Amino acid sequence: MRQRIAQEAARIMAEEGICDYFMAKRKAADRLGAADTQNMPRNTEVEEALHEYQRLFKSATQPRRLRELRETALRAMQLLVQFNPRLVGAVASGTAGEHSDVSLHLFANSPEEVVLFLMEKRIPHEPAERRLRLSNDAAAVFPVYRFLAGDTVIDLTVFPVDGVRQAPRSPVDGRPMQRVSIGALQELIAE
Repeated sequence: MRQRIAQEAARIMAEEGICDYFMAKRKAADRLGAADTQNMPRNTEVEEALHEYQRLFKSATQPRRLRELRETALRAMQLLVQFNPRLVGAVASGTAGEHSDVSLHLFANSPEEVVLFLMEKRIPHEPAERRLRLSNDAAAVFPVYRFLAGDTVIDLTVFPVDGVRQAPRSPVDGRPMQRVSIGALQELIAE
């Protein structure tokens, strides 16, 4: 049942655009008639199932979409270069699909610097906040700004300048998030 829930959660994430692992697992368990199960798969198991699902059922479209998202991310990072941008999330890990956003971490002395930059460039944006785990027992709330680049949502989470040294915990495996620099992203695209 655990494996079936992981596979169904992966399908839900790929087809319905749900990016929250807990929500996808809960929905999968409900659909499989195991809503009361306590034996849920780990997020890493769901991510592995997602890679497998995309390889089997999305091999004609997912690699092209991933490349498009990475190219969009690169252009956004080049625009925001003064904030030392790092790509994170599904586009960085390679599990991005048709419903994925581009998520960037920016580093600034204050969030207002990012807001002023977006205003100067006449980029309409929406503010929000995001709570991220910094360690097993510490979390913090960070400002987020979202804007559209064509049909792709660019999601900017702003950290203090020294935040580049300590990545928040990944929702997948609890380890520090993979952060991809401009140079590393150019290499991924070249592959």
